[in-house]
Amino acid sequence: MAKPKYWDIRNVLSRHARYNIIFGERSNGKTYGVLQYGLEKYFENGSRIGIIRRWEEDFRGKQANTMFDALIENGVIYKLSKGQWNSVSYQSHRWFLCKRDINNPKNVVVDDEPFAYAFALSSDEHYKSSSYPKIRTILFDEFLTRGTYLPDEFVKFTSILSTIIRLRDDVIIFMCGNTVNQYSPYFKEMGLTNIKNMKKGVIDTYTYGDSGLVVAVEFSDFPTKEKKSNVYFAFNNPKLEMIRSGAWEMDIYPHLPYKYKPEDIIYMYFIEFDDNILQCEIIEKDDTWITYIHRKTTPIDDDDGRYIVYSQTTSPKPNYRKKITKPVTDLEKRIVSFFIKDKVFYQDNEIGEIVRNYLEWCK
Repeated sequence: MAKPKYWDIRNVLSRHARYNIIFGERSNGKTYGVLQYGLEKYFENGSRIGIIRRWEEDFRGKQANTMFDALIENGVIYKLSKGQWNSVSYQSHRWFLCKRDINNPKNVVVDDEPFAYAFALSSDEHYKSSSYPKIRTILFDEFLTRGTYLPDEFVKFTSILSTIIRLRDDVIIFMCGNTVNQYSPYFKEMGLTNIKNMKKGVIDTYTYGDSGLVVAVEFSDFPTKEKKSNVYFAFNNPKLEMIRSGAWEMDIYPHLPYKYKPEDIIYMYFIEFDDNILQCEIIEKDDTWITYIHRKTTPIDDDDGRYIVYSQTTSPKPNYRKKITKPVTDLEKRIVSFFIKDKVFYQDNEIGEIVRNYLEWCK
């Protein structure tokens, strides 16, 4: 098998965007490519790298110490420094170039100045009094998650950017993530409306009026189609498709177990989330009650306020609620009970993903 080819940063750089969002399958070279770009700029003009992760724990122990290991192993640092440095040392949220004696690893010479700095979104308040005038490349690594996003995470992210950038306009931002969740709050906050329709290898660009802001979004491909590692994930399990080919990760959700008639519907409620409208029906059939959730392709028509609408947007209408997990009335408690008792069924797995993300947002 030929040597694998990895993601090439040059394609997205050709769009001359201030934000470059790259998502795709694991281990296709996204983070490696951005770090190499940042190192090249450091040796070219002395500019530094800012590396952002979600949690402070992401920079503890081996998480931070191994950040540049692949570049060290491949001799990139040795080559760029023309033999002056061959490794990296991590100390107090900063990375330093260093030279390690191959015969005596404890013999280490460390550079005086750091070339990269660590920033955790969960500690965004700690950076506001500091100054980072030499950072011109910013990497937000693993910005997509199937876990929990921080409250107002996009605001925390932009707050850290503001602290780093200050009054400059010479900073380029990269946001890299695996295809684990296509309902990220970043997509909505940044107005990236075409994420779900993108194909691998495509780059979309977004502009924002006459501000001069350009955002490039790349669904990164893995140029090497046949990976040796795929043999370990060849099980007949659709959940592994993200690892094998970079498809969006998606769980398997329970589908409707039987057909029903309109007269079987006891009550309806609706969920509005991330520009999706979901119709939720409480169905009674054969002495059992379930909730069935499916797409609604037309606006909600509820002039008399009979139906509860759960929405991310605050509304003065009395039948509108924000978080399904905070019931007040008996009816709302009854609705929540379907989720607690696992009596919820979905039109398809994508609908299940939307609801899962909505429930995460409710937390």
